[in-house]
Amino acid sequence: MAIIGYISRTEHFSAAHRLHSPHLSDAENLETFGKCNHPGGHGHNYVLEVILRGPIDEKNGMVANIADVKRWIKDSVLDYVDHRNLDRDIAFFATRPSTTENLAAFVWMRLCQVMPEGLLNKVIVWETPKNKVIFTGEGVTAKDIEDCTV
Repeated sequence: MAIIGYISRTEHFSAAHRLHSPHLSDAENLETFGKCNHPGGHGHNYVLEVILRGPIDEKNGMVANIADVKRWIKDSVLDYVDHRNLDRDIAFFATRPSTTENLAAFVWMRLCQVMPEGLLNKVIVWETPKNKVIFTGEGVTAKDIEDCTV
């Protein structure tokens, strides 16, 4: 039986958004999201942590090569979200509010498209130093991953 290890990579990005749901009226959006529903939007300096879990390879001693992990995160997530407006620039948010919960799910689905199956363990997105979302892929289907576009 292989020894199991966890590795983590932390990245930072800045993005703008407006908390607004197409499924709610303007009044309901304002009541639900308050000042974060401002039509001009607002921005955050997000912190993203990606945690992988897997067997430690007997030959190279790694769960995954960190160079690969950095490339996966950059190519599938950061290149699309950094210094962007999530609502205007990413198709995924056209039909759902750009909450940190949905952002974490988006990151998960994008990474699943490029990482070996079963390696991704957890995605953590900090919106502020006091608010973070932890996402483990619960409820995500293969179709969700396939449909997760930018």
